[in-house]
Amino acid sequence: MSDLEVPLRPKRKKVWVDYFVQFRWILVIFVVLPISFSLYFFTYLGDVKSAWKSYEKRQKEHDENVKKVVKRLKQRNPTKDGLVCTARKPWIAVGMRNVDYKRARHFEVDLSAFRNILDIDKERMIAKVEPLVNMGQISRATVPLNLSLAVVAELDDLTVGGLINGYGIEGSSHLYGLFSDTVVAYEIVLADGQLVRATKDNEYSDLFYAIPWSQGTIGLLVAAEIKLIPIKEYMKVTYKPFIGTLREIGQAYMDSLAPRDGDQDNPEKVPDFVETMIYTPSEAVVMSGRYASKEEAKKKGNVINQIGWWFKPWFYQHAATALKKGEFVEYIPTRDYYHRHTRSLYWEGKLILPFADQWWFRFLLGWMMPPKVSLLKATQGEAIRNYYHEMHVIQDMLVPLYKVPDALEWAHREFEVYPIWLCPHRLFKLPVKTMIYPEPGFELHRRQGDTHYAQMYTDVGLYYAPGPVLRGEVFDGAEAVRRMEKWLLENHGFQALYAVSELNEKDFWRMFDAELYEQCRKKYGAVGTFMTVYYKTKKGRKTEKEVKEAEQAHLETTCAELEQPN
Repeated sequence: MSDLEVPLRPKRKKVWVDYFVQFRWILVIFVVLPISFSLYFFTYLGDVKSAWKSYEKRQKEHDENVKKVVKRLKQRNPTKDGLVCTARKPWIAVGMRNVDYKRARHFEVDLSAFRNILDIDKERMIAKVEPLVNMGQISRATVPLNLSLAVVAELDDLTVGGLINGYGIEGSSHLYGLFSDTVVAYEIVLADGQLVRATKDNEYSDLFYAIPWSQGTIGLLVAAEIKLIPIKEYMKVTYKPFIGTLREIGQAYMDSLAPRDGDQDNPEKVPDFVETMIYTPSEAVVMSGRYASKEEAKKKGNVINQIGWWFKPWFYQHAATALKKGEFVEYIPTRDYYHRHTRSLYWEGKLILPFADQWWFRFLLGWMMPPKVSLLKATQGEAIRNYYHEMHVIQDMLVPLYKVPDALEWAHREFEVYPIWLCPHRLFKLPVKTMIYPEPGFELHRRQGDTHYAQMYTDVGLYYAPGPVLRGEVFDGAEAVRRMEKWLLENHGFQALYAVSELNEKDFWRMFDAELYEQCRKKYGAVGTFMTVYYKTKKGRKTEKEVKEAEQAHLETTCAELEQPN
């Protein structure tokens, strides 16, 4: 069998769930889409109402809401009330894993009021926001000012809190790192109700570095101060088709963001935005973007494409036209570009509504797209959820840039998922070792894309039904994810924690570093108050008995360490 040859699989017998999924579009059109649009509209009105308030009033409301959180935490009786969780319903989370951990936890803290932009400081170039502010909301406020967050995740519904506590990336991450790397300060309510402000150089610097990827298991995030950058009105996007092997595609992608001479910090050589979409094992479109003024965009002969209109072709399909007509350049309004994958949910919309990309649907009903992920989850039962876990892939493989060609070949053999999304990000060398960290000694090798202060990584995004499933063949999704996790462990890669994980606890802490995380949990009283990040992301339901046993084990370990002589 050649390196790219996929294994032969027997045909799979269809069951009733297959037919339900096939015709789920009926429920989506007549129930999910109308409700989604209503929720989007009322949320927008709430955002407008918030924007009318003065920053002083928003800050006052914020302070009052923080006091309520502190009071609520101090009301908790650890012997009776169990572990702390937010009051958000399990299905509201955008992540695809089942939020089953809430079935076993009792003491809820309501953070639903924390959805305001508290300040946009043009002098300090900082936006202070609450954790439920989403990307659509913040870009509406900043882009008209020719300002933006340094990293704006593509989907409107993604929140600041989720991107910090979990995982956030965008086409500018090859310059600025992950979303959490652009945060300059956190406001955290600790287990004992104390409110602290953590920065990289104050007394809570350990907490500052421990919060990212912790999934809210150290303290409750109530505000964040995030870096702003100056921007221009348009994005000049260049679409370059590439035909070749997966290894050659991987190299072409690397060359699009990382000069071979190592001059990685030269803005003349490195674009503002980079992404690549691989449509088949031999076809890809490599895209780069640079900010452009409206004067440049409106020069005679330049093409302006306002892709934000509901009737416009989905972005990934529009980009694919380069495979037929060749390289082309166009100018896209900056905010439209930021949210280019929202309406189609990358390409997941094609599975949810198979005809939603057709011109007639886009024109008639495209204004209601996309369906809210939370509502899609709310309208699926246990059988449907399990079906998607087995027959559908939503995973992000974070791998060193130089291993992208290997990752692409491996993903083809195991999943055959297309399109594939490639997006680079820096993984910085920090003063302390955090949950995710670059390869030891990377600065001595300085491979393509690396600098002395950061190793270049790439998100290999796999979002769709695997080839075997589309062909009606047997496919074991859980086993495929286990093999993916094994490959990541062997190649110093990481798995995004919003996705379904099959890792056991030992392998979880082989992939992610536990030292700083555990130190902060013990130091700031999170043990016995918040569930551990592994247990929170662990697949399957968590019973009260399991939770108590797991936390008791942590408590016993902590006591034993405290009793040891120095």
